[in-house]
Amino acid sequence: MLKEINTNEAPGAVGPFSQAIKVGNLLFVSGKLPIDPATGEFNSDDAAAQADQCLKNIAAVAFAAGTSLANTVKTTVLLTDLGKFGEINAATL
Repeated sequence: MLKEINTNEAPGAVGPFSQAIKVGNLLFVSGKLPIDPATGEFNSDDAAAQADQCLKNIAAVAFAAGTSLANTVKTTVLLTDLGKFGEINAATL
């Protein structure tokens, strides 16, 4: 059965999407932007800080679903500047 996951600890989905869908033991999280849920704005112009905010948002959704980033199987990161790859790759919570 499909279960929609939502939390106020992460920004709401942009458009007609849910933050995530849980199917059995699997969680499918929709794309996350570096939006600070407290302000509704992008958190920074810095690539590493943006990546960190995205991870925080994904972690909040995962927590709301009863899991954590430790159980992540796959992620996709879209870059507009490949020169920032190292900074983004180093982002952690």
